[in-house]
Amino acid sequence: MNNLRKISVAYIKIDEGSCNQRIDNFLCKHLKGVPKSHIYRILRSGEVRVDKKRVDQTYRLQLGDHVRIPPVRVAEVKNRDYVPALEFPILFEDDALLVIDKPSGVAVHGGSGVSFGIIEQLRSARPQAKFLELVHRLDRDTSGVLLLAKKRSALIHLHEQMRGGKSDKRYLCLVLGKWQNVKQHVKLPLHKFNTQNGEKRVMVREDGQASHTIFTLQKNLHEFSLLEAQLKTGRTHQIRVHLSHLGFPIAGDDKYGDFARNKGLIKKGLKRMFLHAHSITFAHPLTSEVMKLSASLPNELQEFVDELNGKY
Repeated sequence: MNNLRKISVAYIKIDEGSCNQRIDNFLCKHLKGVPKSHIYRILRSGEVRVDKKRVDQTYRLQLGDHVRIPPVRVAEVKNRDYVPALEFPILFEDDALLVIDKPSGVAVHGGSGVSFGIIEQLRSARPQAKFLELVHRLDRDTSGVLLLAKKRSALIHLHEQMRGGKSDKRYLCLVLGKWQNVKQHVKLPLHKFNTQNGEKRVMVREDGQASHTIFTLQKNLHEFSLLEAQLKTGRTHQIRVHLSHLGFPIAGDDKYGDFARNKGLIKKGLKRMFLHAHSITFAHPLTSEVMKLSASLPNELQEFVDELNGKY
């Protein structure tokens, strides 16, 4: 019991950062170290009150609510690994949104062997921020446009747009092989699974989730093709698996690519996967203004394309 400490009763007024959040999720975040079973127990017993009234676990907090949290014992939180504060190139920012140009090789969040990612570094750099959450994700080795919400209402609105197919995300990728069609719709169902060593992978399988990508040829470069990929669904590794399945793996892809060819590409100067989120279009969650934000190809990718252009 020496690793437990008691927190006295707390009264919290709900601000924009917690508005519309379920109270059970709010308590789990606020009472780190308290077992979920105990959180649900104090909710059921009525010890947690909102404006002096009992609520169940599904209650969504409203702006200005006064929440009473009873005294609880929590496990002492071990000193966390240091998270360096870091900002990233900003493409757009206002009271509701932060849009950055994500570099390749950086995870968007901690987990799966990564102690911290972009979101943790940004929170460390902005301790005054009441709310900061990822709107969507990019693979660790993918660069480009990444949206973050600074208000919960903005996060909810953007998620609704993405689920409803009202946003437009486009990527640039260099693939091995000569792509023939100027425009090609690819609809192949994707199934997620874990490898024997616990690594998450995706494959095309009939019983998988419906997935749709539109590929548009930008340029043939002898043994390579530069494509624009438009996501109509947002499945894990969707672009990478669709292209690999069709026999056009992305240059430098270390999961679904041509490993022998990748070794040769490293010697030629391509030391990362050639996949870049170059634009996103959506309606601003507060003003409804149509926003189109884009990020230029990183220097290392542009230089590789320029070299191929010079040769072919």
